[in-house]
Amino acid sequence: LCAALIGEMPELGTIGDKQIAALAGLAPINRDSGRMDGRRSIKGGRYVIRSLLYQAALVASTHNKTLKVFANRLKEKGKPHKVVLIAVARKLLMIANTLMAKNQLWRTT
Repeated sequence: LCAALIGEMPELGTIGDKQIAALAGLAPINRDSGRMDGRRSIKGGRYVIRSLLYQAALVASTHNKTLKVFANRLKEKGKPHKVVLIAVARKLLMIANTLMAKNQLWRTT
């Protein structure tokens, strides 16, 4: 995953979290019109990165202690399973972006 992120997203660590999420296609796009509040969906961005992060989120939401707590908190709030997985994928991307910006390694506590 790390090699793919670095290879496919050279911007990693150099731009903000919202911009990197939009590049990966993990930022919600609203479909509002006038007074109507439309649905939010994710689309666009780099499909390869989005699909890799989704697969990583499947594993991380069950095996990583920190992300498992995050996923369970969202499930308790009644969020659908796929919404939880996209939130975990976005969280993974934010962690990777921060680690690259600070030139640090992932440390589990």
